Amino acid sequence: MDDNASAPGHAPIRLDPSRGLRIAIVGAGFSGIGMGAHLKRAGFENFVILDRGADLGGTWRDNHYPGCACDVPVRLYSFSFAQSGDWSRIYGGQAEILAYLRRCAERFGLAPHFRFNADLVSAAWDDAECCWRIRLADGRSVEADVLIGGWGGLSNPALPDIPGLGHFAGPSFHSARWDHSVDLAGKRIAVIGTGASAIQFAPEIAPQAGHLAIFQRTPPWIIPKPDRETTPLERLLYRLLPPARSLARAKVYAQLESRALGFVVNPKLMKAAERIAHRHLARSIADPALRDALTPRYTMGCKRVLISNDWYPMFNRPNVSLVTAPIERIEPSGIRSADGTLHEADVLILGTGFQVNDYALPFTITGRAGLDLGEFWRDGPAAHLGTTVPGFPNLFLLMGPNTGLGHNSMIYMIESQIGYVIRALAALRRRHARTITVREDRFRRYNAELARKMHKTVWETGCRSWYANRAGKVTALWPGFTFQFRRRVKRLDPQDYDFA
Repeated sequence: MDDNASAPGHAPIRLDPSRGLRIAIVGAGFSGIGMGAHLKRAGFENFVILDRGADLGGTWRDNHYPGCACDVPVRLYSFSFAQSGDWSRIYGGQAEILAYLRRCAERFGLAPHFRFNADLVSAAWDDAECCWRIRLADGRSVEADVLIGGWGGLSNPALPDIPGLGHFAGPSFHSARWDHSVDLAGKRIAVIGTGASAIQFAPEIAPQAGHLAIFQRTPPWIIPKPDRETTPLERLLYRLLPPARSLARAKVYAQLESRALGFVVNPKLMKAAERIAHRHLARSIADPALRDALTPRYTMGCKRVLISNDWYPMFNRPNVSLVTAPIERIEPSGIRSADGTLHEADVLILGTGFQVNDYALPFTITGRAGLDLGEFWRDGPAAHLGTTVPGFPNLFLLMGPNTGLGHNSMIYMIESQIGYVIRALAALRRRHARTITVREDRFRRYNAELARKMHKTVWETGCRSWYANRAGKVTALWPGFTFQFRRRVKRLDPQDYDFA
């Protein structure tokens, strides 16, 4: 690996302008690795992949809590151009997915391009020089013609706005910053949150806890997880017959994509899935009062649908309790709920998700004429095809606004956007242009279309979720089938852009 890949310092990270477009990618997760692989395929070798961490992996590096796994079958939650026949389970675990990403980086020769411990502070567009001037937290700088954001939407933990959060006397941490040095055996553990992370780690730590209290604001919809180990015969077949891998992948894609009918076509179709979830709950919980407390009261899909076989059975354990009273404040010795009860705890774990909407960017992105991206997004993040923003030349976003999914694999969307970025860069090269900027009228027309389509979806049926901002605008999700998005980005319409 390049000596500059991980060593901090104040020397600039140099990209040679004689080698073509200088490209800086921010983020070394699925987006950054996939983008790097496709850049090399397309003949763009002059790039760096910056990441604030000490290693690649993004989400799958940072989230290493007990039970961490993908909630999409891993055969589809992997690159279509780098399929593996060696997955040990239908739903891949964190360590296995991280190992897969490392193999991909090695396979596509990305090691010389990584620059770790490279925490982005700011990126400012220099209109005179037609380049991005990038500053890192350790004082290093980068000058690039193109900036590609692969930092993802689920990268910055969200801390709850609860009085006294910093006053808790015992160990306290977010699930995305799991502290493995804390011994949980026999401890009174309080978990705030019942989202996708909590339903994975809580059942894992329940057997060793002295007592585990789960603080629930809104019960999630949970369906059974059809997980199992893959057989030796399956793994042999997938290794020897790549078409078998592709066929299995296509089958999973079709199964998941069919769910979009209830998400984006007719939310009433979610009733069938709700019945499955109700049966799953009824089979797991005999106590009618507890079952009622765990029953959602909103249309399935309005919040993220979760999969688990051990979340509900966990509440049958004598050392696990569900707290539904609102939290009033956190005290040194525990959590005080609104009914006046002090729930004493030795350890506090926050399963409170990530900052997606209504937050300040953790860095500053400045476009033409000093336009600040955070200010431009004050009413919620927005982009053209989830990828480009007016006033920000040569800036491309992966997993950008309105590209998230409630039913299928984000890797499919990432690959779709990567192809679009490659086409944009090819257009720059073909036209001998220095800049490409989306036209504001095309940007606004596209987002108006999204808003109209969003009204028909399950995400606007009246619940509160991280999919929407405080004003209720859904900025995280794509209101259609994934193949429709891929069709939209299959070609780059030059009339959408100004070239200079």
